[in-house]
Amino acid sequence: MIQSNLKIFLASKSPRRKKLLEQINLRPELLLCHFDEKFEAAQRPSLIAKKLAMQKLDEAKKLQKKGIVITADTLVVVDKKILGKPTSDRQAVAMLKNLSGKKHFVYTGFCVYNSLNGVLINDYEKTEVTFRKLSEKEIEEYVAGGSPMDKAGAYGIQDDYGAIFIEKINGCYNNVVGLPLTKVYMAIMKVL
Repeated sequence: MIQSNLKIFLASKSPRRKKLLEQINLRPELLLCHFDEKFEAAQRPSLIAKKLAMQKLDEAKKLQKKGIVITADTLVVVDKKILGKPTSDRQAVAMLKNLSGKKHFVYTGFCVYNSLNGVLINDYEKTEVTFRKLSEKEIEEYVAGGSPMDKAGAYGIQDDYGAIFIEKINGCYNNVVGLPLTKVYMAIMKVL
């Protein structure tokens, strides 16, 4: 277990990431950082995810908090196309139709930064996810419920219907939720 009196800060709006950290007995203080997620789609998804996490960290550093700062960014990649968070119901439906019956990859880039000693770890995790074939009705009901709107790829593995869209995964479950908890834990231990 993590034995430290350092404060933990999570630069994320995701309640799922906060809950994952609470699972390992951490009580992060949330930092709200605003920045435009811009990237070159031609780059490898792992590099994009790590770069976006670094951009969040750069914004979080401006708040000058003393302790450990954690940032993360999740991407869904299907057919070599990156899916972020949908901006409309129509876009969410299109994303889910695209994922239906296919294999895709979830990448989460993250940073763990100790502002007191300057030690930084910037890494990522990749998980393979296979969706079963979804009906139009399932997709439309799921989107109508509002769940897809704050999630990369328009679904949550931990959600009501989102959980039953998935046929199988290969890799870290928590990565698909939004934070590769084991890797983040190990990174925290290294920056202390």
